[in-house]
Amino acid sequence: MVSRRRPQSPSAAANPRWTRLSESKLLDQRICDLDLRLEGSAVEPRFRELLREFERGGLRFRPHGWLSSDWFSPDGCSGFAVPFYLAHPRLVLLERRQMLEVEGGLREQCMRLMRHEAAHAIDNAYRLRRKKLFRETFGRASEPYRSSYTPDPSSRHHVQNLSHWYAQSHPLEDFAETFAVWCRPRSAWRQRYAGWPALAKLEALDRMMQDIADAKPVQLSRAREEPAHRLRMTLREYYDAKRQVYLDEADPAFDGQLVRVFPPAEDGADSRPRAAQLLQRRRKFLARRVAFASGQHRYLLDHVLGEMIARAKGRDLRYDSSESDALLDAGIVLTSLSRQFLYGAHPRYQR
Repeated sequence: MVSRRRPQSPSAAANPRWTRLSESKLLDQRICDLDLRLEGSAVEPRFRELLREFERGGLRFRPHGWLSSDWFSPDGCSGFAVPFYLAHPRLVLLERRQMLEVEGGLREQCMRLMRHEAAHAIDNAYRLRRKKLFRETFGRASEPYRSSYTPDPSSRHHVQNLSHWYAQSHPLEDFAETFAVWCRPRSAWRQRYAGWPALAKLEALDRMMQDIADAKPVQLSRAREEPAHRLRMTLREYYDAKRQVYLDEADPAFDGQLVRVFPPAEDGADSRPRAAQLLQRRRKFLARRVAFASGQHRYLLDHVLGEMIARAKGRDLRYDSSESDALLDAGIVLTSLSRQFLYGAHPRYQR
């Protein structure tokens, strides 16, 4: 007798057993065992919205997508990967608890990222980087990626789609960001970038898209690199590795800047408040306020705060001023130290 697997009910498919596990037990689950697919997931409607944008843009090409460990489009592939945690609200919550924010968690940010990655896919499909107009407009794709880059916030030679002026990091990213702005519905890019040198890039890209609108892709690869159903690491291992990327980065000169605003204790009887206690108590407040003011990643800021707290504790740093003034000083130091991380070798800018 052949046994047949009883199909899951819609509610069971939407709420698998692992969604009811505690956070500790969920972290011990392997990603491949979560049975995640883009099709039918919480992120699928956004992917379909992207495909409608391609249609409205007059493009014959349609990228494919899959779930993996991060956002990326492999060289030569006519599709792109979306982080697995976006597939289910329970995993979005876990990502937020583990990393303090969710890259692509909000609809608008997710669409910006999808348009960016779809640009790499269409570049691969039509080998746009080999075209003369591409090289004249954005530069050579063969230019090596730098380990870090220092953006110019005042530059008008690049469009603005993702944060931290990502278009300035490499010619391929300049193209991808320009495409993302061009593809976005109702972006009014001609009016938005009027008078900017970046407008010439948008107009050149518009011509490129018209040239390939009805053309068949010259390279169509439906490969899916590192799909979620093959990721054998546990969620705990995934987040340990993700955090380690930050921990491995170059360590800025915390001590010198900290000591300027939080002098060390003069002796064992020093009664001034301890800086480490203040930083620990107001850690979330500082990360949130500096993130809002600077646009920097909250996990980076929280990591830098952890280093500040450890050094303040180890050197027994104190403060003489009021708590509000001390918090202001701490925010200034946090902004400065996080920028050293950002423009030194921060992993977010090494794609």
